[in-house]
Amino acid sequence: MKDLIRLRTSLSEEIETILNEQIKLEAKSSATYLAMGGWCDRNGFDNSADFFYAQAEEERSHMLKLYKYVTDLGGRAISPEVNNIPQEFTSFRSTFEDALEQEIKVTQSINNIVDRCHKVKDYTTATFLQWFLNEQIEEEYVARRALELFDVIGEEGVGKYMIDKNISKTKYKG
Repeated sequence: MKDLIRLRTSLSEEIETILNEQIKLEAKSSATYLAMGGWCDRNGFDNSADFFYAQAEEERSHMLKLYKYVTDLGGRAISPEVNNIPQEFTSFRSTFEDALEQEIKVTQSINNIVDRCHKVKDYTTATFLQWFLNEQIEEEYVARRALELFDVIGEEGVGKYMIDKNISKTKYKG
């Protein structure tokens, strides 16, 4: 029966599996950004909370894009369980450091999937993933610019207030 099901999709089991792992990573990113937004809300950083809530929604849309791709090709996308999402962060800055680390991890993961696609000659999936590679340029850029506000403005005095006020101005211009 498994062989008959495989005939209904052009995705290899390996590529389907790693795409499902990416779906889970995107879901975890979304949940993490949601938690970061909640932490910022609780600590009076309203603009940063909105920034992270928007990021959470964007990551969710990435997850759905991957999920739909797998199902559109006749594969079996798996709705991910997401556990162990931190709800507390050590500092205002650490939320943004964690965000940058998370984006770098996502970029590395997508690069690995594309590499694997080329090795197994799944050019359809590699082409589909090009959108994600381009998106990660923006994601990392924005995460870096947000974190740089801490270095440029500093956190002393009204620094955290100014960082929070300017966080929404970190846009990709490429």
